[in-house]
Amino acid sequence: MTNEPAAAPSPLVQARRRAGRALRRPANWVQLAKFSLVGATGYAVNLAVYATLIGAGLHYNMAAACSFLVAVTNNYTWNRVWTFRGQRGHLGYQGLRFLGVSLAALAANEVFLTAFVAFGIGKIVAQAIAVVLVMPINFVGNKLWSFRRR
Repeated sequence: MTNEPAAAPSPLVQARRRAGRALRRPANWVQLAKFSLVGATGYAVNLAVYATLIGAGLHYNMAAACSFLVAVTNNYTWNRVWTFRGQRGHLGYQGLRFLGVSLAALAANEVFLTAFVAFGIGKIVAQAIAVVLVMPINFVGNKLWSFRRR
């Protein structure tokens, strides 16, 4: 027998362990449900503003960016005061991190939206699908960065 220390687990193994522990915590599921409810209201706001702007003749990419700004303001407010209530940090710093995550999600949304419209999907349906596809980016980014516990 040797007295060599055991090798430290790889980062992938560590990440799997952390994810497993996180999935077993009921509070994380409650938080995901709250985030999803806030997201659903933001989704409705996004699509309502988007449809209105499309109806007014605005280009679909510009309409998506404008509706994003309205929806992200709604989502940040509700996530800060309700979903991640116990994890509030400095309003400005947290808001900038939230905006950063949201801009990454907007970029992904615009890629999906443009591709879906190019494939012949209607602009409003394309936006509805794109928003759903980028929700995981928003949740993970905001949970782990914007509203992370210190």
